[in-house]
Amino acid sequence: MKTLKKFYNRHIVIFNILFLLAFIYLFLFSLELMGTSLKMFGKGMAESLIKTTSNPLVGLFIGILATSIIQSSSSTTSIVVGLVAGGALNVANAIPIVMGANIGTSVTNLLVSMTQVRRSAEFERALSAAIVHDFFNVLAVIVIFPLQYYTNFLGRIATFLGERFQNIGGLEFLSPVKALTKPVVGAARSIVGDYPWVLLILSLVCLLLALTRMVKSLKILVVNKAEAWFDRYLFKTAFRALLVGLLLTAMVQSSSITTSLAVPMAGAGILTITQIFPYTMGANIGTTVTAILAALVTGNLAAIVVAFSHLLFNLTGIVIWWPFKFVPIRAAEIFARFSARKKFIPVLYIIIVFFLIPIILIYFSR
Repeated sequence: MKTLKKFYNRHIVIFNILFLLAFIYLFLFSLELMGTSLKMFGKGMAESLIKTTSNPLVGLFIGILATSIIQSSSSTTSIVVGLVAGGALNVANAIPIVMGANIGTSVTNLLVSMTQVRRSAEFERALSAAIVHDFFNVLAVIVIFPLQYYTNFLGRIATFLGERFQNIGGLEFLSPVKALTKPVVGAARSIVGDYPWVLLILSLVCLLLALTRMVKSLKILVVNKAEAWFDRYLFKTAFRALLVGLLLTAMVQSSSITTSLAVPMAGAGILTITQIFPYTMGANIGTTVTAILAALVTGNLAAIVVAFSHLLFNLTGIVIWWPFKFVPIRAAEIFARFSARKKFIPVLYIIIVFFLIPIILIYFSR
């Protein structure tokens, strides 16, 4: 036993890298399983919600609610593109839904940060890293939605781009994350059957276990200079962090996954909120790539316009708020500091912002 312990201590970095990779897989599996269970609960309801869009303001809050229910902006955008292509939804009402989806997808980050709630210092760092993405998206909507409502500038520019790219064709590619996790998720679903609540509970247990062990391994690696490696290479500059977020999200086809991966790293003290902010901006751009390529495959102009509008919205948000990035960063830090003292605050925030306000406004705006 002592020999094994000595061997472990001598090769502690290698062992913890292996542990980290194993628990990253468990983390990705838990997110995929959670998404699957929530889609079983609410994908039909989300599609029904989107179909009832009557005006752009309602569309905005439907986008928030629908994406919060199924925890996938890609799924919401796909439904929107399909309804627009089929003539069930017009482009003017579709664009605000996409804006709302950008806000709704942030709920995954917040849920991931909540798993560290018992350790105040880690929780504060993790929550600030999670909610800065949401604050940016909300601020972007506050500025861009009125401009879009009165000028339709996103629709005009997206139509111009769509007409020029309509006939070039696109690509469909497989997400490596989905390729690795879907068989296991499928096996779990076949064993459990059509009981989404069981899959949801299982996903939360796996998520909690994965994040707890990931943070522990990350802390050990920090002691062994992993932090310096991140600083020197991946997140050395804001532009490089943005590029990492863009490429990683385009590859795995999920901004929820890439931004959620950064949350435990922030909790472990490897990444700062200043480094994570441009990374999340890159993730916002990267998540639009799949929809654009898929829309180009269809050749349907309306679908292409919606996909390009999503990209243009994210780019416009970055152009507007990048010079004032201290606003969402500072707001996130203040929110996290208060939440570390009063743990119920982020729970109330999730319930009110992602569910209660959208439900009330959708009900009274109809």
